[in-house]
Amino acid sequence: MQSNKQFTEVEFGQQKVNVPKGGYYDRFRMNPDLDQVAQDPAAGNIDFFRKTPKQWVESRVGPVWAPNFYYRSGNVQVLMLAPFKQLQKKLPAPLEPLQAFPGYGLVALTFFTYSVCDNDPYNEVSVAIVVRKPNARTPHALELINSIRQRHFYAHVLALPVDTEIARVRGVYGYQLPKWLTEIKVDISSKDVNASLTDTSGKIDLSLFAPTPNLHSVKSESHMSQATMLHLVDGKWQQTLVQSNVLSFGQKLLPRKVKLVRHGGPLSQLLDELGASKILRLDVVQDTQVILHLPKAL
Repeated sequence: MQSNKQFTEVEFGQQKVNVPKGGYYDRFRMNPDLDQVAQDPAAGNIDFFRKTPKQWVESRVGPVWAPNFYYRSGNVQVLMLAPFKQLQKKLPAPLEPLQAFPGYGLVALTFFTYSVCDNDPYNEVSVAIVVRKPNARTPHALELINSIRQRHFYAHVLALPVDTEIARVRGVYGYQLPKWLTEIKVDISSKDVNASLTDTSGKIDLSLFAPTPNLHSVKSESHMSQATMLHLVDGKWQQTLVQSNVLSFGQKLLPRKVKLVRHGGPLSQLLDELGASKILRLDVVQDTQVILHLPKAL
C-alpha cells in the first residue's frame, strides 16, 4: 500500500522532508482552507476548528502557521502507578510528580493515531509523568481531584517516537520534543485495541492488547479535555497546550485484561526505570479532534 504512494519534498525550517504528494501538507502547508477540509468525508464535521483561527507566528524555526489541527484521531492510554522517588529522579527541577497515593505518582503510556491532520497521517507513542501544576499550593490529593474533574492534566514527556519524518522534524525542531522515527501500529476497534512499536533496529519494543471498554458517543464540545506539556525549549521552561474535543470514548478503572508486554526496547527500559507497574486506568478514545498549540513561555 505504502510503496505506490508518491512523495514530494518540502522545507521545514532548515530541514528538507518528503511528504505524501497531494496530501494535506503538500496542498495546504499547515494553513488549510477549512471549507475544502470539510468536503473530505474522512475529516467529518470540522466546525470545532473554525473557532480557533490559525495565525502566522514566530517559532524557533522562523514563522509558522499555528496551531496544528488533527481533524480525526484516536488514542489508547494506560495510566500506571510508579514510585514517587523514581519519578523525581527523571524530572528536571523544579518539576514535581503529582502524588496519587502516598509515595506513588503516575505514568501515562499513550498510543496515538492521527488519520486526518495538517501534517498527514501518522502514529505516535508517548511516555509522560503526570506532574504538579506550576506554583501549585494545594495538597496533592486535592489537585488530583481537581485535575480529574476539570479533565486537565499537566505532564512532562520523556519519550515521543513517531512514524513519519515530517512529524519527527516538526516535533524536534519546532517544539524540542524527544521524538525519533520508528514503526508504530495502533488499531482501535469497538471490540479491542491492539498497539505496538518497534525499536530503531526493527525489533518489537512494547505491545499492548486490551478489550475495548464500552464506548460512549457524545455531542461535539460536550466532553472537552486538556493536557499541558511542561518542557524546556532552548533552556527555558515552556508550556504547550493540547485541547481535545472527545467524540467517542470508553474507560475502565483497574482493568484486568490489559496485556502490556515489554520486549526490552527503549520504551520498555524507560518504563522499567520509572518503576511503572500497576495499571490504574485504561482509556480508549476512538474518535477525537485535537488542537496542538505552539509552546509558550511559562
